[in-house]
Amino acid sequence: MTAAQRPADTPLFGELPGDISVSFEFFPPKTEKMETQLWDSITQLAPLAPNFVSVTYGAGGSTRERTHATVSRLVRETDLVPAAHLTCVGASKGEIDEIVDQYWDAGVRHIVALRGDPPPTDEGVFVPHPEGYTCAADLVAGLKARHDFDISVAAYPEIHPEALSPEADLDNLKRKIDAGASRAITQFFFSTDAYFRFMDKALAAGIDAPIIPGIMPVTSFAAIRRMSGNTEIPGWLETMFEGLDDRPGPRALVAAVAAADLCKRLYDGGVRDFHFYTLNKAEQTYAICQLLGLRPKTNPTETAA
Repeated sequence: MTAAQRPADTPLFGELPGDISVSFEFFPPKTEKMETQLWDSITQLAPLAPNFVSVTYGAGGSTRERTHATVSRLVRETDLVPAAHLTCVGASKGEIDEIVDQYWDAGVRHIVALRGDPPPTDEGVFVPHPEGYTCAADLVAGLKARHDFDISVAAYPEIHPEALSPEADLDNLKRKIDAGASRAITQFFFSTDAYFRFMDKALAAGIDAPIIPGIMPVTSFAAIRRMSGNTEIPGWLETMFEGLDDRPGPRALVAAVAAADLCKRLYDGGVRDFHFYTLNKAEQTYAICQLLGLRPKTNPTETAA
Protein backbone atom coordinates (compact mmCIF):
# COMPACT_ATOMS: atom_id res chain seq x y z
CA MET A 1 0.00 0.00 0.00
CA THR A 2 1.50 3.34 -1.01
CA ALA A 3 1.30 6.45 1.10
CA ALA A 4 -1.31 7.89 -1.28
CA GLN A 5 -3.54 4.84 -0.84
CA ARG A 6 -3.17 4.59 2.93
CA PRO A 7 -6.31 5.53 4.91
CA ALA A 8 -5.91 8.87 6.61
CA ASP A 9 -6.28 7.36 10.08
CA THR A 10 -3.66 4.60 9.57
CA PRO A 11 -0.27 5.53 11.07
CA LEU A 12 2.72 4.93 8.83
CA PHE A 13 4.39 2.69 11.42
CA GLY A 14 1.33 1.72 13.42
CA GLU A 15 0.83 -1.87 12.34
CA LEU A 16 4.35 -3.28 12.01
CA PRO A 17 4.69 -6.56 13.92
CA GLY A 18 8.39 -6.21 14.62
CA ASP A 19 9.25 -9.31 12.57
CA ILE A 20 12.68 -8.01 11.61
CA SER A 21 16.27 -8.93 12.39
CA VAL A 22 18.96 -6.32 12.96
CA SER A 23 22.71 -5.98 13.28
CA PHE A 24 24.76 -2.99 14.36
CA GLU A 25 28.14 -1.56 13.39
CA PHE A 26 30.43 0.25 15.85
CA PHE A 27 33.93 1.68 15.57
CA PRO A 28 36.73 1.27 18.14
CA PRO A 29 37.11 4.27 20.47
CA LYS A 30 40.17 6.52 20.49
CA THR A 31 39.72 8.08 23.94
CA GLU A 32 38.31 7.18 27.33
CA LYS A 33 35.32 9.45 26.71
CA MET A 34 34.63 7.77 23.37
CA GLU A 35 34.94 4.36 25.00
CA THR A 36 32.30 5.35 27.56
CA GLN A 37 29.99 6.48 24.75
CA LEU A 38 30.57 3.26 22.82
CA TRP A 39 29.72 0.98 25.73
CA ASP A 40 26.73 3.08 26.69
CA SER A 41 25.47 2.64 23.12
CA ILE A 42 26.14 -1.11 23.19
CA THR A 43 24.26 -1.41 26.48
CA GLN A 44 21.27 0.50 25.09
CA LEU A 45 21.09 -1.49 21.84
CA ALA A 46 21.91 -4.96 23.18
CA PRO A 47 18.33 -5.66 24.41
CA LEU A 48 17.16 -5.54 20.78
CA ALA A 49 18.96 -8.88 20.35
CA PRO A 50 20.97 -8.15 17.19
CA ASN A 51 22.14 -11.08 15.09
CA PHE A 52 25.66 -9.68 15.43
CA VAL A 53 27.54 -6.46 16.11
CA SER A 54 30.49 -5.54 13.93
CA VAL A 55 33.56 -3.49 14.84
CA THR A 56 35.34 -1.57 12.09
CA TYR A 57 39.01 -1.63 11.13
CA GLY A 58 40.74 1.59 10.12
CA ALA A 59 42.48 2.28 6.82
CA GLY A 60 45.75 0.39 6.60
CA GLY A 61 44.97 -1.46 9.82
CA SER A 62 45.29 1.81 11.77
CA THR A 63 42.86 0.65 14.48
CA ARG A 64 44.01 -2.99 14.61
CA GLU A 65 44.74 -3.12 18.34
CA ARG A 66 41.68 -1.07 19.30
CA THR A 67 39.44 -3.23 17.11
CA HIS A 68 40.82 -6.37 18.74
CA ALA A 69 40.38 -4.90 22.23
CA THR A 70 36.76 -3.94 21.54
CA VAL A 71 35.90 -7.31 20.02
CA SER A 72 37.60 -9.17 22.88
CA ARG A 73 35.64 -7.16 25.44
CA LEU A 74 32.40 -7.96 23.63
CA VAL A 75 33.25 -11.65 23.93
CA ARG A 76 34.17 -11.40 27.61
CA GLU A 77 31.45 -9.11 28.91
CA THR A 78 28.36 -9.59 26.74
CA ASP A 79 26.21 -12.25 25.14
CA LEU A 80 26.39 -10.46 21.79
CA VAL A 81 27.92 -12.05 18.69
CA PRO A 82 30.88 -9.86 17.66
CA ALA A 83 32.01 -9.61 14.05
CA ALA A 84 35.52 -8.25 13.59
CA HIS A 85 36.28 -6.26 10.44
CA LEU A 86 39.44 -7.32 8.64
CA THR A 87 41.08 -5.86 5.52
CA CYS A 88 43.84 -6.78 3.07
CA VAL A 89 45.60 -3.43 3.42
CA GLY A 90 49.17 -3.24 4.68
CA ALA A 91 49.53 -6.79 5.97
CA SER A 92 51.05 -10.03 4.75
CA LYS A 93 49.10 -13.28 4.73
CA GLY A 94 51.18 -14.40 7.69
CA GLU A 95 50.24 -11.30 9.70
CA ILE A 96 46.57 -11.76 8.88
CA ASP A 97 46.78 -15.44 9.82
CA GLU A 98 48.16 -14.41 13.19
CA ILE A 99 45.31 -11.91 13.71
CA VAL A 100 42.57 -14.37 12.80
CA ASP A 101 44.13 -17.08 14.98
CA GLN A 102 43.94 -14.64 17.89
CA TYR A 103 40.29 -13.93 17.10
CA TRP A 104 39.48 -17.64 16.84
CA ASP A 105 41.23 -18.37 20.15
CA ALA A 106 39.27 -15.52 21.76
CA GLY A 107 35.99 -17.08 20.65
CA VAL A 108 35.25 -14.85 17.67
CA ARG A 109 33.55 -16.76 14.86
CA HIS A 110 32.31 -13.97 12.57
CA ILE A 111 34.52 -11.82 10.34
CA VAL A 112 33.58 -8.93 8.03
CA ALA A 113 36.12 -9.38 5.23
CA LEU A 114 36.92 -6.30 3.15
CA ARG A 115 39.58 -5.30 0.69
CA GLY A 116 39.88 -2.06 2.64
CA ASP A 117 40.59 1.55 1.77
CA PRO A 118 44.22 2.47 1.10
CA PRO A 119 45.93 4.87 3.52
CA PRO A 120 45.74 8.57 2.52
CA THR A 121 49.45 8.50 1.65
CA ASP A 122 48.71 6.09 -1.20
CA GLU A 123 46.68 8.73 -3.07
CA GLY A 124 43.58 6.60 -3.01
CA VAL A 125 45.08 3.71 -4.97
CA PHE A 126 44.97 0.21 -3.49
CA VAL A 127 48.27 -1.61 -3.80
CA PRO A 128 48.32 -5.17 -2.43
CA HIS A 129 51.00 -6.06 0.09
CA PRO A 130 53.66 -8.05 -1.81
CA GLU A 131 53.00 -11.03 0.47
CA GLY A 132 49.35 -10.27 1.17
CA TYR A 133 45.88 -10.92 -0.15
CA THR A 134 45.08 -9.18 -3.41
CA CYS A 135 41.34 -8.64 -2.94
CA ALA A 136 38.40 -9.40 -0.66
CA ALA A 137 37.58 -12.69 -2.45
CA ASP A 138 41.17 -13.81 -1.91
CA LEU A 139 40.89 -12.84 1.78
CA VAL A 140 37.61 -14.76 2.20
CA ALA A 141 39.17 -17.89 0.72
CA GLY A 142 42.17 -17.54 3.03
CA LEU A 143 39.99 -17.09 6.11
CA LYS A 144 37.86 -20.13 5.28
CA ALA A 145 40.98 -22.22 4.74
CA ARG A 146 42.30 -21.11 8.15
CA HIS A 147 39.13 -21.50 10.25
CA ASP A 148 35.43 -22.08 9.60
CA PHE A 149 34.45 -18.45 10.11
CA ASP A 150 31.02 -17.03 9.36
CA ILE A 151 32.00 -14.30 6.88
CA SER A 152 30.21 -11.16 5.73
CA VAL A 153 31.39 -9.06 2.78
CA ALA A 154 30.49 -5.71 1.25
CA ALA A 155 28.07 -4.97 -1.60
CA TYR A 156 27.44 -1.73 -3.48
CA PRO A 157 23.90 -1.05 -4.79
CA GLU A 158 25.21 2.02 -6.62
CA ILE A 159 28.48 0.38 -7.72
CA HIS A 160 31.88 0.51 -6.04
CA PRO A 161 33.67 3.74 -7.07
CA GLU A 162 36.59 1.75 -8.51
CA ALA A 163 34.51 -0.82 -10.42
CA LEU A 164 34.96 -0.85 -14.18
CA SER A 165 31.25 -1.51 -14.71
CA PRO A 166 28.15 -2.70 -12.85
CA GLU A 167 28.72 -6.16 -14.31
CA ALA A 168 32.32 -6.23 -13.06
CA ASP A 169 31.14 -5.16 -9.62
CA LEU A 170 28.58 -7.99 -9.51
CA ASP A 171 31.23 -10.47 -10.70
CA ASN A 172 33.42 -9.37 -7.80
CA LEU A 173 30.57 -9.86 -5.33
CA LYS A 174 29.89 -13.33 -6.72
CA ARG A 175 33.56 -14.26 -6.31
CA LYS A 176 33.38 -13.27 -2.66
CA ILE A 177 30.26 -15.35 -2.07
CA ASP A 178 31.67 -18.31 -4.01
CA ALA A 179 34.86 -18.10 -1.93
CA GLY A 180 32.85 -18.79 1.22
CA ALA A 181 31.07 -15.63 2.40
CA SER A 182 27.67 -16.20 4.03
CA ARG A 183 26.13 -12.83 3.29
CA ALA A 184 26.79 -9.33 1.99
CA ILE A 185 26.09 -6.02 3.71
CA THR A 186 25.51 -3.02 1.49
CA GLN A 187 27.06 0.38 1.56
CA PHE A 188 24.52 2.90 2.85
CA PHE A 189 22.05 4.25 0.30
CA PHE A 190 18.95 6.45 0.19
CA SER A 191 17.12 5.01 -2.82
CA THR A 192 14.98 1.92 -2.37
CA ASP A 193 14.81 1.62 -6.16
CA ALA A 194 18.63 1.36 -6.29
CA TYR A 195 18.58 -1.44 -3.74
CA PHE A 196 15.81 -3.46 -5.38
CA ARG A 197 17.32 -3.05 -8.86
CA PHE A 198 20.62 -4.27 -7.45
CA MET A 199 18.92 -7.28 -5.86
CA ASP A 200 17.30 -8.21 -9.18
CA LYS A 201 20.66 -8.02 -10.94
CA ALA A 202 22.37 -10.01 -8.19
CA LEU A 203 19.82 -12.82 -8.46
CA ALA A 204 20.16 -12.80 -12.25
CA ALA A 205 23.93 -13.15 -11.78
CA GLY A 206 23.44 -16.25 -9.65
CA ILE A 207 23.99 -14.61 -6.27
CA ASP A 208 21.51 -16.10 -3.82
CA ALA A 209 23.19 -15.26 -0.51
CA PRO A 210 21.42 -12.67 1.69
CA ILE A 211 22.26 -9.07 0.85
CA ILE A 212 21.45 -6.98 3.91
CA PRO A 213 20.75 -3.27 3.40
CA GLY A 214 23.11 -1.00 5.34
CA ILE A 215 21.25 1.94 6.91
CA MET A 216 23.05 5.16 7.84
CA PRO A 217 21.06 7.70 9.92
CA VAL A 218 22.15 11.21 8.93
CA THR A 219 23.88 12.55 12.03
CA SER A 220 25.57 15.24 9.95
CA PHE A 221 24.54 16.08 6.39
CA ALA A 222 28.01 17.45 5.60
CA ALA A 223 29.56 14.19 6.80
CA ILE A 224 27.15 12.11 4.72
CA ARG A 225 28.09 14.16 1.68
CA ARG A 226 31.80 13.48 2.32
CA MET A 227 31.23 9.76 2.82
CA SER A 228 28.74 9.26 0.00
CA GLY A 229 31.25 8.74 -2.81
CA ASN A 230 29.13 7.02 -5.42
CA THR A 231 25.92 7.14 -3.36
CA GLU A 232 23.26 9.45 -4.76
CA ILE A 233 21.92 11.96 -2.25
CA PRO A 234 18.37 12.83 -3.35
CA GLY A 235 17.31 16.46 -3.39
CA TRP A 236 14.42 15.82 -1.03
CA LEU A 237 16.85 14.58 1.63
CA GLU A 238 18.94 17.72 1.37
CA THR A 239 15.76 19.79 1.68
CA MET A 240 14.76 17.90 4.83
CA PHE A 241 18.03 18.82 6.55
CA GLU A 242 18.18 22.40 5.30
CA GLY A 243 18.91 24.81 8.16
CA LEU A 244 19.64 22.07 10.73
CA ASP A 245 23.45 22.18 10.70
CA ASP A 246 23.54 24.01 14.03
CA ARG A 247 20.48 22.32 15.54
CA PRO A 248 21.57 18.84 16.60
CA GLY A 249 18.36 17.99 18.45
CA PRO A 250 15.92 18.57 15.57
CA ARG A 251 18.48 17.15 13.13
CA ALA A 252 18.60 13.87 15.05
CA LEU A 253 14.80 13.62 15.08
CA VAL A 254 14.57 14.27 11.34
CA ALA A 255 17.35 11.76 10.68
CA ALA A 256 15.57 9.02 12.63
CA VAL A 257 12.29 9.59 10.78
CA ALA A 258 14.02 9.72 7.37
CA ALA A 259 15.89 6.46 8.04
CA ALA A 260 12.79 4.77 9.45
CA ASP A 261 10.86 5.78 6.33
CA LEU A 262 13.58 4.22 4.14
CA CYS A 263 13.40 1.03 6.21
CA LYS A 264 9.61 0.99 6.00
CA ARG A 265 9.74 1.18 2.21
CA LEU A 266 12.28 -1.64 2.17
CA TYR A 267 10.05 -3.60 4.55
CA ASP A 268 7.09 -3.11 2.22
CA GLY A 269 9.28 -4.63 -0.50
CA GLY A 270 9.93 -7.75 1.58
CA VAL A 271 13.13 -6.87 3.45
CA ARG A 272 13.32 -8.23 7.00
CA ASP A 273 17.04 -7.87 7.81
CA PHE A 274 18.68 -4.50 8.44
CA HIS A 275 22.24 -3.49 9.31
CA PHE A 276 22.66 -0.12 11.04
CA TYR A 277 25.79 2.04 10.90
CA THR A 278 25.38 3.46 14.41
CA LEU A 279 28.44 5.75 14.54
CA ASN A 280 28.53 4.67 18.21
CA LYS A 281 25.28 6.54 18.94
CA ALA A 282 22.32 4.52 20.15
CA GLU A 283 19.38 6.91 20.21
CA GLN A 284 18.60 7.19 16.51
CA THR A 285 19.10 3.50 15.76
CA TYR A 286 16.97 2.52 18.76
CA ALA A 287 14.23 4.93 17.68
CA ILE A 288 14.23 3.52 14.14
CA CYS A 289 13.92 -0.03 15.45
CA GLN A 290 11.10 1.10 17.73
CA LEU A 291 9.22 2.59 14.78
CA LEU A 292 9.71 -0.68 12.88
CA GLY A 293 8.02 -2.56 15.71
CA LEU A 294 11.11 -4.15 17.25
CA ARG A 295 10.99 -4.35 21.03
CA PRO A 296 13.62 -5.27 23.66
CA LYS A 297 13.98 -8.99 24.24
CA THR A 298 16.28 -8.82 27.26
CA ASN A 299 17.16 -6.65 30.20
CA PRO A 300 20.26 -4.55 29.37
CA THR A 301 22.10 -5.84 32.44
CA GLU A 302 21.67 -9.41 31.21
CA THR A 303 23.29 -8.69 27.87
CA ALA A 304 26.03 -6.09 28.31
CA ALA A 305 28.06 -5.15 31.32
